[in-house]
Amino acid sequence: MAYVATRGGEKAIEQAERLFRQDLGTIDAQRVETIRTTMPYLIDRVMGEASLYDEELAALALAQTGGELSEAVLVLRAWRTTQPRLAIARPVKQDEVLTQRRISAAFKDIPGGQILGPTLDYSHRVLATDVLEGKPFAPPQVEKATSPAPAKQPSLADWQRQQGLVAPTEPSDIAPEDIPDLTREPLLFPASRAHRLQSLARAETGGVLALGYAAMRGYGNAHPTVNELRLGEANVVVRHPRGTEFSAGRVRVSQAEVTSKEKGGYLELGFAATFGWNEVKVIAAATLDLNSDEAPVGSPVHEEFYLYHTESVEASGFCIHFKLPHYVTFQSILDAMRDTKAKKAAAEAKGEVYVAEPEEEPVL
Repeated sequence: MAYVATRGGEKAIEQAERLFRQDLGTIDAQRVETIRTTMPYLIDRVMGEASLYDEELAALALAQTGGELSEAVLVLRAWRTTQPRLAIARPVKQDEVLTQRRISAAFKDIPGGQILGPTLDYSHRVLATDVLEGKPFAPPQVEKATSPAPAKQPSLADWQRQQGLVAPTEPSDIAPEDIPDLTREPLLFPASRAHRLQSLARAETGGVLALGYAAMRGYGNAHPTVNELRLGEANVVVRHPRGTEFSAGRVRVSQAEVTSKEKGGYLELGFAATFGWNEVKVIAAATLDLNSDEAPVGSPVHEEFYLYHTESVEASGFCIHFKLPHYVTFQSILDAMRDTKAKKAAAEAKGEVYVAEPEEEPVL
């Protein structure tokens, strides 16, 4: 692709950025803290798509970019690349997650019970316009249960294996340092399951929803049933150089298992997990995972299609690069149009019928 150098525009470029910054106004620690505390689900989305769990930095990225999500994710991912990797955390097991919400649409009675947790699923979506008239919207107090739900819940899939509904699995002996890392390795096809789940974990939420919805509406081979949806906090357990293990803190996580079909006498599960609480994303992503193995090439639920087209930084970068100068390539199109018109006019002047020459095949 050919470009021409843009000369004499350095000052204009600088002023254009200044104009953007001026529209946002002064960014201070108070604004960042306000974003962090008042928009927790937006913060979760940015952290998940950036592959970096840091609420304060995610809020700063949103403030710095005026809330433009793809730019905020890009800024946060760029900062992430400057940081060293200190340790590899121990794998998170479902029954160790401090669970705040956990439901199943496949079973009414599940081990540990259904825990609704924080949700708007059963609420009326009514805009609180009274706030604009000076009447603050104060949430009502939550009534405490007579007996609290257990902080940790067993894995529903493990219970299903005991019932013979899900295929038994062998424990993995892969060393933590041997687990493939999509943030350091290119995505190759056919993708490994690890790369697929990592890519879905940081995929753009809207893109995952669109293609997951396509799978649900018939472009996929499986219509999902939510086997288990879980929101909680997971301990990040790392090993000290002296050999002892300790918790470096907790991170909010979402995970979903979906199922809809039998394969080899067992229920087949699709899975997805991500940083933060983002139910729509993990349900749609798990649906794509469930449909991946049998999707034909060219289908919107084929892994090569959806993994490429839900990568937010690459997709947004490719889209906005069309704003850059394309003078040379576009001029060649205009030259071809003018040449065709000139030949057609010459042929008509001679009383002849102009026949356009077939286009040459592009050289790859």
